[in-house]
Amino acid sequence: MASKKMKEDYGNRIKQYQPKPRYFMNCFKAFVVGGFICLIGEGIQNFYIAFFNFSETSAGNPTVATLILISSLLTGFGVYDKIGQFAGAGSAVPVTGFANSMTSAALEHKSEGIVLGIATNMFKLAGSVIVFGVVAAYVVGLIRFLFHLTL
Repeated sequence: MASKKMKEDYGNRIKQYQPKPRYFMNCFKAFVVGGFICLIGEGIQNFYIAFFNFSETSAGNPTVATLILISSLLTGFGVYDKIGQFAGAGSAVPVTGFANSMTSAALEHKSEGIVLGIATNMFKLAGSVIVFGVVAAYVVGLIRFLFHLTL
């Protein structure tokens, strides 16, 4: 019981020294940076449509690949980490954030070798995403198949 009271006293004492969270500013920065990343993606997609005669649907794949390449390069040069520190969740736009996390894991363990360092640790994160993505796609496909059988 005494330790619980001591923890509460400690918590009350340090509250005055803790900085107040800036929720509005953090949300604003995340919104602006995330929107800017998406704007860059739209620009890349329009580039592929205008210069390589892709249709809107077929320009999606090279656009995603280009965004992955750019975010991986920025991670390697240490720029994406600074963007993430500034923008918080805004830098976690799904494709670029996932590429950043995989590249970071690969760079962090490169001293352990290509197979046991880079590949193993990179796919610790990606493996679960890939597995659950495949399982979810299978379940959705099965539901759609069963739904079309009943019609």
